[in-house]
Amino acid sequence: MTSEDAPIAQDCGAPLTGRSVLVTRTREQTHALVDPLEALGAEVLTMPVLETVDPDSWELLDAAIVNLPSYDWVVFTSTNGIDRFLRRFKVAGGTREAILGAKYAAVGSATAEKLRRHGLPPVLVPDDFRAEGLIEEFRALGVENCRRVLIPRALEAREILPEALREMGCEVDVVPVYRTVAAAPDPAVIERLIARSVDVVTFTSGAIAAAFIAAVSSAGLSAEDATRGVLIASIGPVTSDALRELGYVVDIEATESTMGSLVDAIAAFYASPVTPQGDSES
Repeated sequence: MTSEDAPIAQDCGAPLTGRSVLVTRTREQTHALVDPLEALGAEVLTMPVLETVDPDSWELLDAAIVNLPSYDWVVFTSTNGIDRFLRRFKVAGGTREAILGAKYAAVGSATAEKLRRHGLPPVLVPDDFRAEGLIEEFRALGVENCRRVLIPRALEAREILPEALREMGCEVDVVPVYRTVAAAPDPAVIERLIARSVDVVTFTSGAIAAAFIAAVSSAGLSAEDATRGVLIASIGPVTSDALRELGYVVDIEATESTMGSLVDAIAAFYASPVTPQGDSES
């Protein structure tokens, strides 16, 4: 179990007993929230609102794999990116020498741990588990140490990292290793939302928050009605900002941008003698 999988708060017994928590992450990633939430007594509902599929073309990734030795750094921002990159690596003609000889950077503890499990230990892992933290690490290194950077990632993602690196003078290749598409909402979960029998909805990215609105709308339920009386739990400030832009009030926010910290924040909310109300940053 990685640091992202395990909740920090474990001395409160089962503070989530009797609480229902809805997880909206992609199907491949739900376990990192489901397992620890259930361990703390929660009833966990899952309704992935996005699913990952192959990019329309492998051309850019295949070319990057063949030319891997030409890059100073390979940067991963998600565990999905690692899985998809490695799945394509041998097909595209990548060599063991090239992949073992590359230098890796990772955003987030789970992403770093995934690289280690594949025998590819990252050299750079910022303490700030966001792209902003990695940008500062590269600034400290200087452009002479990061002239060419490869970022295998989702087709659509935040552009802050590649844009900042380019502004520093780095040559950056962003190559899609997967794309996300809308997933059909689970009718049983929609019924729970209609019945007001969900206590918390978790969000781990702005894209998932937007997809949640689209999913409930496609089921004939407005975003406002879907979350009336429901606590909104965010993995961190970037997601919280996106939620606010969508009109949500953030009730619970993780202190670190990890799954474990999000679980801990939900548990702490319910373990508090006086349950706070409203937006955590207001």
